[in-house]
Order: sequence, then structure tokens, then C-alpha cells
Amino acid sequence: MKYISINLYKKMIHHALDEGLPTDELQQLPTPLDAIPNINAVPANHFFELHEFLDQKLGAGFSVRVGQQMKIDDYGVLGLAWRTCSWVGEIFDRSERYFKLLSDTYVFKVEKGAEISKVYLYRDAHRRGLELSNEATFSATVVVLQAMSEQPIFPVSVAFKHSAPKQLDDYHKAFQCPVLFNQPHNIIAYKTNELQLRTAKADSSINKFLVERVEEEVSGININSNKLITDIEQLIEDALPSGIPSVVSIAEILGMSARTLTRRLAEQEITFRDVIQQKQEERAKYLLSKSDASLAQIAFETGFSEQSAFNRAFKRWTGKTPISYRKS
Repeated sequence: MKYISINLYKKMIHHALDEGLPTDELQQLPTPLDAIPNINAVPANHFFELHEFLDQKLGAGFSVRVGQQMKIDDYGVLGLAWRTCSWVGEIFDRSERYFKLLSDTYVFKVEKGAEISKVYLYRDAHRRGLELSNEATFSATVVVLQAMSEQPIFPVSVAFKHSAPKQLDDYHKAFQCPVLFNQPHNIIAYKTNELQLRTAKADSSINKFLVERVEEEVSGININSNKLITDIEQLIEDALPSGIPSVVSIAEILGMSARTLTRRLAEQEITFRDVIQQKQEERAKYLLSKSDASLAQIAFETGFSEQSAFNRAFKRWTGKTPISYRKS
């Protein structure tokens, strides 16, 4: 199960509210607001869905704007370890090894050159939310490196694999360098001598202590107190194209009885049928808004054997027919 730190999820929500999004617009999130205090991470697909939702609500560039609001403290103990690095570029060495504290969806690689060093983000975007998350990551990189050095350093170029949005003002303001799209790789490049700058808070003894704490967290990372539900959701989502799975089949995969699974869900005030319906609705909405798949294909992908049954269910869930939802 791919995950994202709850701190990054919360940061997006808080900035969306700061930009004027009404709180009631956030009530239907896949990881709801009232669940946030009790979890350490959210499923990655929930995080990417939030990116897509806020991009639609607050316009192109929200991902870059929220990246500009990141503070080192938002990254927890990993951020503290960054702050006490000896030189600025050391942050990327730490990210290659320890970024799993925040998410297991990032892979960084640094290509050091005599004059220019390139940081590759190997994170292919299979959906728009991932593209937006990549933008936020590079935007946050700029402000974090400036905080570490306490100098106004900027990249010399930024490249994204995805296509450009219609409005680029936020991108130029954040990066202050050429920003290229439809490129072979996601890359943020800096002058090598700027990455070799001494950090403002360099302290080898404190840094050694913090790195040890990071190692401890990596070895004992606790992803999510709602892990059972997220595991069930993933199993259901994978099974839907073959039909609606039974509670017995899901329980068997998880190594428990159907009765135990039902009881564990009841402790969270949810039923197995609730989870099924939630995943069907999420998948249907995504395919209707993000793909050109026919209604018959979408019905199949969401576990229905007949399009008419899918149409009735979707109308019951949303108050709209699939066709009207797609048009809107």
C-alpha cells in the first residue's frame, strides 16, 4: 500500500483554506477531516485525489503555491536532520535514503557535475494528481534549500515530464528560471557550487543524533492506524473488474475470519458494504471525469455485470446519471 505522510496532506488542506476554500467543500474527501488527528499517513491515491480536487477548485498553480508554503518543520525529524546538514546539497543524499519517512512513492537520484548538478525525481505520473505532487515537490525544494542556506538561491532549470498548464505565472515566480514541460525526466538543477554552500545551522554532533533518530523511525515506521481499512479498500479496488468480492474472500486474504473482519470494521463504525460502495463510487467518478471509457466499460470496471444496474446505482449515490456527471 503506497502512503503519504499526514503532514503533507494537512499542509495542502490548510493552504487551501488560506486561499479561501470553504470548509464544507472538504467534507467529502476520501480521508475525511475528522480522521486526520488519528492517523500518521494516508493512502497515496487519496493524496493525489486531493491534489486533483484542489487544482480544480483553486486553479492552476495551487501545487506550486502550496510547495512554496512548506517549512522544514513540516517534514518532522527528517526536516530537522536536513536543517543541521553540513552543506546544502546534502539534503538530496538524505532524501535518497530517508524519504520513506514521508512516502514510499518518491525516488530521488543526484547527478553531480562540475558546474551543474541535477536532481532526478523518478516518479512517473499515471494520473494528474501525481503530476501536481511532482510540481509541489520541486517548489518545496526551492524554499527548503533557501531556508537551509539562508541565501536566495534558485535552480538554474526545472523540467517536468507532463505537459504545461495554461497559466505559468506561479511557476515563474517560484522557480525564477526556465521551466520546461514534456521533457524526458523530472529534473531540478542547481549550480554545483551553491549546493556546496555551508548550511546556516550546520552542527555535526546534533546532526549525528538526528540521523540516528531518523534511522530509528525508518526501521520502525508505522504507516497508518487505519491500515486495515486501507488494505481492504485496495483489495476491493483490485477485485472490482472481476466482480464485487465477498467479505469471506477478502477476510481470507487478510488471514482472518469473515466474522472478525466484520467486527473490526464495526469498531470503525463502517460495514463491508460501505467500503464496497465507496470504492465503486470513487472509481466510477474518476473514470467518468478522467477517461474516455464507455459507460459499459466503467460499469465493468466498478463491478457491475450490466450497465443499467450501474446507472441506477450511480444515480442513487450522486443524484446524477453517469452521463450528466460526465458532462458537468
